[in-house]
Parts: sequence; structure tokens; C-alpha cells
Amino acid sequence: MAAPLPIAIRLRSLRMPLRRALAAAAQLKVAAVEIDARTELRPGELSQTGRRQFRKLLEDLNLRVAAIGFPTRRGYNVVDDLERRIDATKDAMRLAQELGATVVVNQVGRVPADSADPEWPIMMAALTDLGGFGNRVGATLAAETGSESGADLARLVAALPDGALGVTLNPGNLIVNGFTPLDAVAALGRNIVYVHAKDGIRDRARGRGEEVPLGRGMTDFPAILGALEDFGYRGFLCVERDGADDPVYEVGQAVRYLQQLY
Repeated sequence: MAAPLPIAIRLRSLRMPLRRALAAAAQLKVAAVEIDARTELRPGELSQTGRRQFRKLLEDLNLRVAAIGFPTRRGYNVVDDLERRIDATKDAMRLAQELGATVVVNQVGRVPADSADPEWPIMMAALTDLGGFGNRVGATLAAETGSESGADLARLVAALPDGALGVTLNPGNLIVNGFTPLDAVAALGRNIVYVHAKDGIRDRARGRGEEVPLGRGMTDFPAILGALEDFGYRGFLCVERDGADDPVYEVGQAVRYLQQLY
């Protein structure tokens, strides 16, 4: 069996102010954290001195930054405010690089069904621009799975220049939206650069899904880890838990669940 993958925590899942969340993550003995660049550490409000101080805080807590989250209200297929959205994403990519991370996570928007859709060239141009910028600064935009099948997202990745767009695998989001995580891994393969460890269930009778604590849903994590290993994945497993009644406890339980898989 391969060595265990490093475990991270999405700090937003702890629902605490940033410094308290970092301290809680350190107490849980994880390797790294994912920081939200819209609500927790905004690039435009952080001076170079502030960035150095934050790196020192992470070092003191023995933590790294696994990724920067940058959720936007609209995708890169929507022309309204697109240039501002692209510029803000580039700021998040610069921040990631300065904090030692190589991944910026966002949902890129609805993937058009084919190239005849007027949104297709809009999305292609935006993601090509961001991909080129990311190659220069050393940070990859990683589209989070869930709003479409793995095959549809793979079609988008394949249409872009090599390395322009990575993928964040989120099994829970896929299940909630009626897709199969293992099919997504098979379709996306080596394009997966980051993993959100999130679980879900799907009620076929009611046609809807919901998030559940890690290990209690329909996600076959041992099988997913095996499939990722076949593709040579050595990145982070980042715990994401959105609907916890007791966030610190449930995130801690999720960390222990992942540790026990090895």
C-alpha cells in the first residue's frame, strides 16, 4: 500500500474566526489547511508584511496551505463582470503561490453541451487566460466537480491547452447531484490535483441528495483512494463539512476516518 496521503482541513468547515480555526486545525494534527480568499484572507487587504506574518503563524503551528478556495457567485461562462472575476482569480492565484500552495479551487460554471453554445468560447477564453497566468506564477485553477459528470468536465479540460485547468474531486458533490465518483475519477484521471473529502447520499425516490458526515454516505473512499493511486495521485485529502451541528467534533471525526483508511 502507498504511503498515506496528507490530510488537510477546509477552514470554513470549522465556522470560526481565522486564527481560532488555525489553532483548532493544529490541535487536530493535520498537515495543512485550505483558506478561503473571499472571506478569510482577502488578497487585496493583505500587505506583503501581512503575508510574511501569516506565513510565520503557519510555521509556528506546523501547518501548510494545501489550497486557496476562491468561490465566485458566477462561473467563467457568464460574461457579466467576467474581467473583474478573472482579475480577482489571478489575485487568489498569486496569494496561493506566496503562501506555498499550488492549487486554487473554484467551480468554473456550467460546462456547455457543445462548442456551438455561445457560452463555450467565453469559458474557453477565460480559462485559457487563467491557465496561462497560472503556469507563470505556479498555481493551478482546479475546477471542483459536482455540477456536471466527470466525463463532461473532462471534455472541457481536454479542449483547453495542456495544464490550463486542473480538477478538484469532490465525491460528496457528485453524489448529491446524481453522479458517480468512481466514474469521475476514471474520466478525469491525472487531471485531478486536489481532493475534497466530502460524503453524501442520494434519495432516488425524491430525486435529491444531501451531505452527510464522512464515512456515512454512499462514497466508497477505499475504492476512490485505490483509483487515485492508479493515476499516481499524491496530493491532499481535504476535509470539507458544510452542515455540521458540531463542526470541530465532526471535522475531527472525519480526519480520524481518513487516517483509519490506511
